[in-house]
Amino acid sequence: MNTLFEEVVIAGFGGQGIMLTGRLLAQTAMKAGKEVTYMPSYGAEVRGGTANCMVVLADEPIACPVVGKPDSLIALNKASLTKFGPRLKAGGLLVMNSSLIDTEPELDETIEVVALPADELAVELGSPKSANMVALGAYLQKRGYLSPDAAAASLRDVLAKRYHQTLPVNTQALHRGAEFATRGS
Repeated sequence: MNTLFEEVVIAGFGGQGIMLTGRLLAQTAMKAGKEVTYMPSYGAEVRGGTANCMVVLADEPIACPVVGKPDSLIALNKASLTKFGPRLKAGGLLVMNSSLIDTEPELDETIEVVALPADELAVELGSPKSANMVALGAYLQKRGYLSPDAAAASLRDVLAKRYHQTLPVNTQALHRGAEFATRGS
């Protein structure tokens, strides 16, 4: 049995829910008994500026929370793909928001690319702000060590109470991303 050691960078612009996505991934992994580190990083402008977070998930204690060469990248905009794409490890996973990234990334051919129209899928669900959850659902489905259901169960822990009315649509968004990753449509 392989031990889990997964370094993930989640990146986009401020306002896309990058930090929430990272916290949800971290919380879901903690509930599953994994070792976790979560490190947010904001651009100077915050909203509209770049935002990213690094999440490390493992079965063993984690020595360092800084991710230099991620196993996986969830890129919600083009600037994030440009910045972090070249750092992806060979054999890694890229989940990119094809709603905002219209170019084919130039990456090592061993990297699995999921071009996910996250914004469109979120709009179809009636919740444009849920694109981050769509992307996380696709990531979880591809990696398979945590389920979209487990993430949905952890939403209540990371969402402020005033946003609890969004639990159903965010749960749908996680599942929609997972479906897309499975079927490709």
